Amino acid sequence: MDDRRTAGRRDGERRAGREGQPVPPATVGRLPGYLRALEVTASEGAVLTSSDELAARAGVTPAQLRKDLSFLGSYGRRGVGYDVGHLREQITVVLGLADVRRVLLVGVGNLGHALANYAGIAERGFVLVGLLDADPAVVGTTVAGLEVEHVDELRAVVRRTGATIGVLTTPSAVAQSVCDELVAAGVVGILTFAPGALRVPAHVDVRTVDVASELQILAFHDRARSVAGGAS
Repeated sequence: MDDRRTAGRRDGERRAGREGQPVPPATVGRLPGYLRALEVTASEGAVLTSSDELAARAGVTPAQLRKDLSFLGSYGRRGVGYDVGHLREQITVVLGLADVRRVLLVGVGNLGHALANYAGIAERGFVLVGLLDADPAVVGTTVAGLEVEHVDELRAVVRRTGATIGVLTTPSAVAQSVCDELVAAGVVGILTFAPGALRVPAHVDVRTVDVASELQILAFHDRARSVAGGAS
């Protein structure tokens, strides 16, 4: 991983807290889980929630939750707990979701189709504004209400739509070149499903979803349990 990119990402995360208070990267990684837990709590009609209840929903300890939320300037009230609506708003602002984020998806194969039609994108404050592919059989078709455009038009599509986030579901062989085009067009956040690390400048953030690697890790733990069970 490029050291400058890592430093840039961490600097951005440190500035994300309330009133400039540093927010550690690990805490940032847990905030979406807290937001999901709060959304479930709100859907049940609750106005207040305790650290114990919220931590259980998010899969962390109450102590961890309280420590993480302290970086947001939210400490709850003893004997009362946290105001669900207020805490949701705090986390939404810190995560940068108060404004709609425009997303571009490159690679409209099976996975691209599924992501384009995934309702969770819009539900969490993002809007899919463009689809691109290189396959002549796919270009010109309509997916999730959007016409698929040729990847050669990537820069023009970014200018037209104002997209700041790119999602890559391309083959790994072309992922870096498409990534370079996204960066050159002004995209500053990239989510990639292509195996392998992408090289980007310091001001660009990259998140990688490697399903195969996650399955391999699960296989390791499954084998470890089997070995432990056989030894007992």
